[in-house]
Amino acid sequence: MKSTRYRRYAIFLLLLFSAYSPQCLSGAGPVGGEDAAVYAQQYYNVVKYGAKNDSSRKVTAAIAKAIAAAAKAGGGTIYFPAGKYLTGPIHLKSNITILIDVGAELHFSDDFDDYLPMVESRYEGVDVTSFSPLFYAYKAENIAIKGRGIIDGHGKKWWDFVEGYDEKRPRTKWQFLFDSLNKNILLPDDPKQMKRGFLRPPFIQPMYCKNVLIEGILIRNSPFWTVNPEFCENVTVTGVTINNPPSPNTDGINPESCKYVHISNCHISVGDDCITIKSGKDVPGRTKAAPAQNYTITNCTMLSGHGGVVIGSEMSGGVKNIVISNCIFDGTDRGIRIKTARGRGGVVEDIRVDNIIMKNIRDQAIVLDMEYARVPVEPVSERTPQFRNIRLSNITAYAKTAMYINGLEEMPVQEISLHDVYFQAENGITIRKAKDIELHKVRIHIKRGSPLVTENVQGLKIDGFSSQ
Repeated sequence: MKSTRYRRYAIFLLLLFSAYSPQCLSGAGPVGGEDAAVYAQQYYNVVKYGAKNDSSRKVTAAIAKAIAAAAKAGGGTIYFPAGKYLTGPIHLKSNITILIDVGAELHFSDDFDDYLPMVESRYEGVDVTSFSPLFYAYKAENIAIKGRGIIDGHGKKWWDFVEGYDEKRPRTKWQFLFDSLNKNILLPDDPKQMKRGFLRPPFIQPMYCKNVLIEGILIRNSPFWTVNPEFCENVTVTGVTINNPPSPNTDGINPESCKYVHISNCHISVGDDCITIKSGKDVPGRTKAAPAQNYTITNCTMLSGHGGVVIGSEMSGGVKNIVISNCIFDGTDRGIRIKTARGRGGVVEDIRVDNIIMKNIRDQAIVLDMEYARVPVEPVSERTPQFRNIRLSNITAYAKTAMYINGLEEMPVQEISLHDVYFQAENGITIRKAKDIELHKVRIHIKRGSPLVTENVQGLKIDGFSSQ
């Protein structure tokens, strides 16, 4: 009797497990036909849709076909097994995950024509219609790019075009197309770059999207800004490595005019700023009035770059409620940098920086500069930027210059405090055109000059300040 019960139980377990194929359980299963198992339908192997994984030909169409199939089914994972794929731009739709497996490499074409037709985009804080970003999404929800593979933007041809640009040379077909699509755009105060009509695409640019995840991948050789969400809500970038060589404006992570952004556990070495928070430039930014707000940046390392974490200079829509913590900057030109200029407008406020180590900083460890561009004094108006309520604590910095704070005659930097900060530098702290500044337990060792120079400062509180 007992053996019969055991036999029946064993048969039940066998039937239960046989209902799930190894393909389904592993999650690596491809797509199958109409009668494929429900679980297998979640994965869309691009090879099954005609993609060659030996980089012998472009697989743009095969990827688009897989995405369309997944979108039709309500969403799914576009799976790239090991191999090399040559592709043009990839446009994501709602409920789509791009999964780039270990050993898989996506190499993006450097044929500019592949990035046509031009799409709605944003370039350095100005809304434009331009080349498609390499990864692009517009008004999508629940999208992800993840895995342990590599994506390579092959940016050199894009960089060379810009760096070798000559105003006297005949305009290209891409520039004429840009002009025709951007006749009525709002231009910044200095529109020179826009009038060239050739704007490199960002590597990853979701526009007006919700619930965006970028996780685990190695990104290299971006044509322009690397990870650049615009007007998005709930963005997470985690465990990402970004390697761009010395190159023009190849910033690492630039979330612009977004809300609820989480950046963590990233390793960044780039040709410009490592992480930058922005919200639009001049009139275009003030017109959109979309602030960058509620960001957390933590547990990241920054190596080569003009700045470790930077706010601005495109901050015309405002920047507020930012927390930066537990990061290491080693070899950047500056550490924490907040920059703007007359004409930008916007307010940078409620910023918290804590538990930071800076080494080999080539210029200032901390800089808050409201004269990033030299513009004549003007009356206070919507064009006048503001910095206020910025708190920095538990920082150790080895730099050429400890700190530089510089406000405007008509709008001083306000409510800035340092708590438990150690500087070892060639030059000390300079504070100009500022109000309500507090230095608590600041220790500074410098090679020359005065450890602290102030000019036109109202309300300066100092305690526990020491130098050699």
